[in-house]
Amino acid sequence: MSTVATYLDRILAAHRQAAGKDGRDLGPLIRAAESCPPTRRFEKALRAGPDVAVIAEIKRRSPSKGPLAPDLEPDIVAKAYAGAGAACLSVLTDQEFFGGSADDLARAREAVELPALRKDFTVCAGDVCDARLMGADAVLLIVGALSAGELVDFLALSRRLQLAALVEVHDEAEAEAALAAGATIIGVNQRDLVTFEVDTDRAARVAGHLPGGVTRVAESGIRTADDVRRLADAGFDAVLVGEALVTAADPGAALAALRGVRGG
Repeated sequence: MSTVATYLDRILAAHRQAAGKDGRDLGPLIRAAESCPPTRRFEKALRAGPDVAVIAEIKRRSPSKGPLAPDLEPDIVAKAYAGAGAACLSVLTDQEFFGGSADDLARAREAVELPALRKDFTVCAGDVCDARLMGADAVLLIVGALSAGELVDFLALSRRLQLAALVEVHDEAEAEAALAAGATIIGVNQRDLVTFEVDTDRAARVAGHLPGGVTRVAESGIRTADDVRRLADAGFDAVLVGEALVTAADPGAALAALRGVRGG
């Protein structure tokens, strides 16, 4: 097993199998999600300032690299991110492959005022509802993991539940599909789904196909302030960074350095 496509296939198969066994009635689930307290404004936070916004990720492990920060305390890391100027949080909730949980999301979000993305593999309407019920302000929709109909339906349900939707793409064709479905926040993942390598030209290349009204987020392979500046020049509003932060001795200091902020 050496390619991300294999990892992605395994992850999606596991999530779809779990969805198939979920016997909950969708109607009551949607009504419960609709009754949750108001969400924080995820997209607004990404466009709030003149600089590129950072979505700082809380991530315990990776299926390809193994443990990254298995003993992290979500609330402490979230506070460090907030203090270093993060615009939003991204919290992995997948347990089997990433070691995350709904509790990680709850603890991180309760510790700060930042909007939080539930970073997981959404494959059914129940997953969208669960994101809202566990306290998320945004949900991840991966174009390569969904049919065109699922993408449209999940975007509509997200809007109904007042959830922002980060729609992740990997190439120009997926970007067109995201736009056709009505996505307003599009994340370009620079990691190739076949080779698992980061293509640092991918984000800029795909960004050229996105209209100005779309909030553009670059993902993967972002480690330095120079990376962030390059992506800003390519027209990105935000970057999502995980591994480079959670593996640092001081995640807050690492985020400040990424943002080009000098320590005192």
